Amino acid sequence: MSIRELIVLGTASQVPTRARNHNGYLLRWDAEGLLFDPGDGAQRQMLMAGAAASDITRICVTHFHGDHCLGLPGIVQRLSLDKVTRPVFAHYPASGQQFFDRLRHASSFYDVTDIRQEPVVAEGVIATGPFGTVEARRLDHSLDTFGYRLVEPDGRRILPDRLKEHGISGPMVRELQEKGVLGSVTLEQVSEPRPGQRFAFVMDTRLCDGVYALAEGADMLVIESTYLHEDERHAVDHGHLTARQAATVAAESGVRKLVLTHFSQRYPDSSRFHAEAAEVFDGEVVVARDLERIPVPKRA
Repeated sequence: MSIRELIVLGTASQVPTRARNHNGYLLRWDAEGLLFDPGDGAQRQMLMAGAAASDITRICVTHFHGDHCLGLPGIVQRLSLDKVTRPVFAHYPASGQQFFDRLRHASSFYDVTDIRQEPVVAEGVIATGPFGTVEARRLDHSLDTFGYRLVEPDGRRILPDRLKEHGISGPMVRELQEKGVLGSVTLEQVSEPRPGQRFAFVMDTRLCDGVYALAEGADMLVIESTYLHEDERHAVDHGHLTARQAATVAAESGVRKLVLTHFSQRYPDSSRFHAEAAEVFDGEVVVARDLERIPVPKRA
């Protein structure tokens, strides 16, 4: 059975706290494992969350501030220690190549994992596969920053009653799916459109076109909400979002599940983020906690 869930490794912003580790998010999407922004301590947090380095197929770094990348050396070395020899793709802003190189080889180790470096130089599709596409969009921060989204292709949902009407069962079903036609019966006659799912990841940015492009139609939007509305001026000055801004994006973009994270240490009461977001977004709001597993919503 396929699994689609977000494993939260850390939810702090620049400064970790007793309850919140630096950033880290592992998206399990069927056979794929996309690790986003592994901050300091990400390797240990994966262990605590019950996730293995061998789950990782792609690493996506939004930008090279420490709370989003200082866990890379541990993750890369753990991949080799666990003898992961298949390719693991790495996406990150091309302007930060020197930082990636330093983190990739931060210390001596027996290097056996094939890390395929695919720096992001422009907006658009950066990866394709059975999962669909991974896209990148520019964000507005104090250095080059990209957000990411995974887009599953649209498909078709088989309707058992229609199959029965046409006398199709067993191996014939797979043949029809693969060829699109079986005798005089077409796939369209026994199925209905099934929209692909979408996952979006937005970190460290002011409001900009890229935020909305990433969030559009997302089944799950993971988005920073470093500040509350009362400190919006700080958010603008430092290149971040408030919970209200994040929720407004979700409401205007047709998001189904909103996951808030990347919280400033100035707020001891995280329930305030939920309350602020719920004022403008009537969908599901999750205030992320370290080591939490958050399922991607089932298909609408």
